[in-house]
Amino acid sequence: MGRIGRGWQLTKMSLRVIRKDKELLIFPILSGLSALLILASFFIGAFSTVDLLEMSSNEFPWWFYAFFAVFYFVAFFIGVFFNVAVIGCATIRLNGGDPTVRDGLRIALENVKYILMWTLFAATIGLILRTIQQKAGIIGKFVIGAIGAAFTIASYFAVPVFVYEKVGPWKALKRSVSILTQTWGEAIVGNLGLGAIFTLLGLVALVPIILAVANMTVWSVIIGFGLAVVYLLVLCVVWSVAQSVLVAALYRYATTGKISEDFAGLSFQSPWT
Repeated sequence: MGRIGRGWQLTKMSLRVIRKDKELLIFPILSGLSALLILASFFIGAFSTVDLLEMSSNEFPWWFYAFFAVFYFVAFFIGVFFNVAVIGCATIRLNGGDPTVRDGLRIALENVKYILMWTLFAATIGLILRTIQQKAGIIGKFVIGAIGAAFTIASYFAVPVFVYEKVGPWKALKRSVSILTQTWGEAIVGNLGLGAIFTLLGLVALVPIILAVANMTVWSVIIGFGLAVVYLLVLCVVWSVAQSVLVAALYRYATTGKISEDFAGLSFQSPWT
């Protein structure tokens, strides 16, 4: 089986993991809700101290930027924390187990130290690049953007690496690059496969919108667009989990050479059957 075949097999596996373990969808929802609560508390605290609407960007107090930096790091930590939970549960399923939400939270809590180290490392790099990009010219923005994209690609396997190999952020990054060079073909096919599937599924959102426009009543427009938004939000949650599961499957393949072995109770025909 070539890279394309293995990549497609891993893509189908990722979708079937979600079908088997729908509770994985709770993790990105918890991540989003946690980030929104922190963001709300940030703005409530800021508005209670100064009137931000009356101030220009040059008048913000120093603590406002410090507060923003803290929020950025906390939100980043939350995202990684729940991503670890998804990858942990997916790995249990791929190895023949039957994961629960508690298992995901347990794995994430057991790796809080590594999650924190990776957050400080990756978020700091992201914050520095973003600050430089804002002050750079057009060419500079393009160069910094390319560097940021390269870092994102290089860290593709960083989460499963620091979870299962217990290494610091720099070693996790180097190990991630090493694994990526082994599985680049499967990773490209897997991500393109998921992208194509979810893009096609996203087109379904046009149906209620078209029906709403055809009726041209206030309530039909509200309901039609409302249904489309809810559907797309749900689809984004599923897509997010599928991408994390794919990372877990690719990492397992790179480190064990296994694709479907030990995948208890699931066949590999159609991911939806």
